[in-house]
Amino acid sequence: MLVRIRLATPFPPRLLEVSSLGAPLSQPKKATLTMTRLKALARVPTFVRTGAVCALLGVGGLLAYGAATTPAALAQTQAGPVDEAQRKQIEGIIRNYLLKNPRLMLEVQQALQKELEKEEAARAKLAVKQNANEIFRKASSPVAGDKQGDVTIVEFFDYNCGYCKRAFTDLAAYMKTDSKVRVVFKELPILSRGSEEAARVALAAGLQGKYWEVHRDLLNLRGRAGMASALRIAQRHGLDMAKLRKDLTNPVVEKEIADTRALAQRMGINGTPHFLVGDRAIAGAPQNLRDVFANHVKDLRKNGCDVC
Repeated sequence: MLVRIRLATPFPPRLLEVSSLGAPLSQPKKATLTMTRLKALARVPTFVRTGAVCALLGVGGLLAYGAATTPAALAQTQAGPVDEAQRKQIEGIIRNYLLKNPRLMLEVQQALQKELEKEEAARAKLAVKQNANEIFRKASSPVAGDKQGDVTIVEFFDYNCGYCKRAFTDLAAYMKTDSKVRVVFKELPILSRGSEEAARVALAAGLQGKYWEVHRDLLNLRGRAGMASALRIAQRHGLDMAKLRKDLTNPVVEKEIADTRALAQRMGINGTPHFLVGDRAIAGAPQNLRDVFANHVKDLRKNGCDVC
């Protein structure tokens, strides 16, 4: 049995000729989508139809397309049923081809990952545009670095997040090398009650002009951050402790935390740390975070940011 399969995909179209044993009889060629020996691909069960896609795209193709793959997009066919024997032959061809060409799976996974990254970047840019004022220009959000800086880095973080602690080292080091960067901090205490207690102390310290000092020491703290440890740090910096304790429930402090949680939810941020460099998102704390900062900042200075 000879089956010729031609598939329309986001990748270069390829024509596959295989024998009933699944061995390729010709190299992939560019062409329009056809299928011989199958009179009605449009009526082939979905699992068989998407399996044919999988034969060329690997398992990733099945995941990416699945039931969303429509007959009209897949084939130019004539009406007619596919019998049980033909169905089994098709399944065998697909299985044998994948077993003989396993590298296809890796190729598709890599291509799919690139597509997903592009989609995520587009979603992030749209979310930034829709929430730009609250992200970059909210008066109650603490700011460090050059308050009139030409590029803004925004961080959503939790004081008990180990990755946030590691990321702070990179962020602080980068700020020393680039004096023109503006950094906005978004308190997002999601891990524990102690995280919110520490966030309240840091924001209350900000009302006395000491946010950066308390923030820095909380992220450098070994062990869990909470009310007791945060108050000790605040006291070391000579703050008016009576006023600070009163400000823990200051409406400005409470609103800043509530607003940041709502903002994170709207933007789909559900983990920390999460950075925005202009309208570019960095989820987590990659090992090369300083280089990522530098590359994004350089590009923004060259090309600008419409919403930042």
